[in-house]
Amino acid sequence: MQWQPQEESLRQLAGFLGDSVGADAERRKRAGEMLQNAKGSPDICNYLCYILVTPTPPANVHHSQYVVARSSAALFLKNHLKDAWAKMSPDTQGYIKQSVIQGLADDNPQLRSLTGSLIAEILRNAGLMQWPDIFASLIALIEGFDGGKEISVQTRESAMSCLAKICEDNKKILDANYNGERPLNYLIPKLISFTSSPSDKIRAYALGSINIFVASKPAAILDNVDTLLNTLTQLSQDPSDDVRRNVCRSLVQFVEVRPDKIKPSLPAIIDYMLQQQHKDDEHLAIEAAEFWLTVAEHDTLQKDIGPYLPKIVPTLLNSMVYSEEDMMKLGGQGDDDEVDDKAEDIQPVFAKPKPRLANGQTQPEEPEASNNSNNNNQVMGDDDDDLSEGEIDDEEFLASINPEDNWNLRKCSAAALDVLATVYHDNIFQIILPYLEKNIVHTEWQFREAAVLALGAVAEGCWDTVTPHLPKLIPYLLSLLNDSEPLVRQITCWTLSRYSRWAALSQDPAVRQAYFEPMMDGLLKKMLDRNKKVQEAGASAFAYLEEQAGREVLPYLQPILQQFMTAFQRYKDRNMYILYDCIQTLAEHVGNAIVQPAVDMLMPALIGRYRKVGDDNRELFPLLECLSFVAQAMGPDFHPYAGPIFFRCLHIIHRNLEQAVQFAQNPELEEPNKDYLVAGLDLLSAIIQALQAQSLELVASARPGFFQMLAICLRDLNNEVKQSAYALLGDCAIFVFGELDPFIPQIMGVLIEELDLSKLGDEDEVETAYSVINNACWSCGEISLQKARHPGTGMTPYVERLFTRLLAVIQTPDIPSSLTENAAIALGRLGLGCHEELAPHLATFAEPFLHTLAGVHETDEKDTAFRGFALIINNNPQALEECVDLLIESIAKYKHPSPQLGELLQKLVEKYKWPGMLAQLGPYEQERMRMVYRL
Repeated sequence: MQWQPQEESLRQLAGFLGDSVGADAERRKRAGEMLQNAKGSPDICNYLCYILVTPTPPANVHHSQYVVARSSAALFLKNHLKDAWAKMSPDTQGYIKQSVIQGLADDNPQLRSLTGSLIAEILRNAGLMQWPDIFASLIALIEGFDGGKEISVQTRESAMSCLAKICEDNKKILDANYNGERPLNYLIPKLISFTSSPSDKIRAYALGSINIFVASKPAAILDNVDTLLNTLTQLSQDPSDDVRRNVCRSLVQFVEVRPDKIKPSLPAIIDYMLQQQHKDDEHLAIEAAEFWLTVAEHDTLQKDIGPYLPKIVPTLLNSMVYSEEDMMKLGGQGDDDEVDDKAEDIQPVFAKPKPRLANGQTQPEEPEASNNSNNNNQVMGDDDDDLSEGEIDDEEFLASINPEDNWNLRKCSAAALDVLATVYHDNIFQIILPYLEKNIVHTEWQFREAAVLALGAVAEGCWDTVTPHLPKLIPYLLSLLNDSEPLVRQITCWTLSRYSRWAALSQDPAVRQAYFEPMMDGLLKKMLDRNKKVQEAGASAFAYLEEQAGREVLPYLQPILQQFMTAFQRYKDRNMYILYDCIQTLAEHVGNAIVQPAVDMLMPALIGRYRKVGDDNRELFPLLECLSFVAQAMGPDFHPYAGPIFFRCLHIIHRNLEQAVQFAQNPELEEPNKDYLVAGLDLLSAIIQALQAQSLELVASARPGFFQMLAICLRDLNNEVKQSAYALLGDCAIFVFGELDPFIPQIMGVLIEELDLSKLGDEDEVETAYSVINNACWSCGEISLQKARHPGTGMTPYVERLFTRLLAVIQTPDIPSSLTENAAIALGRLGLGCHEELAPHLATFAEPFLHTLAGVHETDEKDTAFRGFALIINNNPQALEECVDLLIESIAKYKHPSPQLGELLQKLVEKYKWPGMLAQLGPYEQERMRMVYRL
């Protein structure tokens, strides 16, 4: 007998659900408490599902209140399922799965939508194999079959919407193999058939669902590619903007998936995309503009669009002008530098640890690759929460060209122009030159702004063509820094920064004086503009100028820092973030020259801010990162400031780890933000690197908590935390090994497990997982080196497991080269103290070791690794017979070995020399072997 509710319980629950979202605060609080208590009832999920799918209210419950209760029931049940589904009885699970589909036929559109989300959530928790018939049920509703009953269009659309949600959530699962069958092979043909539905919503949802899978190239897509392309042709003139939006998105994806299928129709596709980009629907226009961005980056197709540039480029230029609607939204952009920032205006800042290279340094952060913003989560192309994913290489570009954060038509068009310029160079500039000449002096600011944007966008691609014009352009751009319209001043900052390299690095002192100094002065002044957006653009542009100019800014260090100090006094919270970036970029490029002005001006300001910012304030992330760069630049001179900062970092890390324990015990609490751990660990590393031996007293006074905390961070589930923790471990090995050594036994087991490539985890986390292993290899090498320098404290207990793991890394193809190099260096350094233990394995690893080390620059790391390798050879010389020629070649090419390594290499040459040995080498190497090794 099917479950039935008790009338009184039903009435009470409906009342609490309605009150939980009502206006009365007291009733809302009580309702929340009662609903929380109700979670313990075994029938609570049945009641919630019943209320959702039953349109008739219980006795004495008003219909309007009941509609609210039903919506609340859907949300409450969806959230409760995450914890409750696995604990439910099979009968309860069966009741919910059988009943919930009824909600798709409800008269209320909000309830139909909530039902679709709930079904997707059930499937996410239950798993595909626990509810396989859901697809047949949804498809039957979409097709209009339900036991002979007539299905309304609204129900069919809701079922299609639900199926789309399921596709979003189960992209990989649907293409998995289940007893020789893949659900996607059945689903894709059905979705294709739904694109001919009379309902434009069903057509859009169906094509949007197909788009979710295209990029990953499953067989279900490739086997139906011709049918899909024919479908796109049929839908290209669809009256629905949503449908055409998904047509554009499909074509963009097929550029990557099957460019050979796109190429024959490219002229027609280009005309189609140009038509769509002129439509009033901006989201449709963006999808069309993405096509140029994608094709311009495609090696096969980029040259084929050359003949169409005279059509494409003017369309992009027109799309870069603010529309009247944009200008209405942007009204009132005046002086606001004294207005406090709203909390929602302050962008989140995420700590980003950097991998250690084979020379022990941190790797410079590379700009992200172009992202075409083909957001598969947005099946209908709505202006939803992920529309800002599209990015181009220059992050400051996106921040500067529009005060709105979302990816939009202006940004996409400018990005496409940027990429096209890198392919077509002078051809692009010749097309835009008349536009620039006309609009850069236009009386209406929006056209001036767009022209300056275009000039900045083509800077990289048209460099050789534009730079001869810069003596005339730069003074005019500098005058635009005083334009009455803030948005013109804003974009001018960015464009000037794009050409700062020309002025800063000129060999002609007159050019630097005439252009670089005014450019630097102009951007510094814009950092103190009365408009906060212009301040941000000025600061961002100046940070970029610092990168381009490097040490050329040294003569101007005093006025630069003076301007920064004024900014410290005037900036509100949001712009303080970019000011930190300016400071750390300056410190990174001028190094120790910053010491005296830092002592006089910079450090008092930073310390003042450091004391003001609370431990739970997000500003702490960029501030700690800034202090890391300043500490490294100042070196030992940072010592007077180090103590309080060091111990506060320990406090922040300890507090976050405590919060993690509390969250694990009670998931109702707020999850701790791991960025605090990353920022704290990175600053500890920076302080230890800066102070070197002087950091010993700090670490010693923090024992044993310091290393206990580090050990916990090494085991964290977050890759960014582990990456920073292993960097700190390596720094401790270099500078405070005496304090670290007693804790090596409890750390090495964790480190060895981290080197296991078979545990890389989810595909989306592979890159960060590689960075963790990279830093683990690097720290392993540093520990091995120190152990070898301290007799009696060797790596013997770990050598066999370490060898197995490190060799696996070296032999694995298609992984980052820095990871392979760090693994080889770690293996070589392991041989310094464990050459006898590694000697039996020499034949196994000699060849990949030598090949890997050949690509590493001659640093101390390479030198010590080669020394360890030489000691291993001495313990088992016969094992190298198969690749002795590779060894001799490596020795011949080693230009500057240390005296210790040189002595070992001399012995190896004498051991292995044979008649005709030099004949295998080039002339330079032959001469070197004769001179250095007396052959």
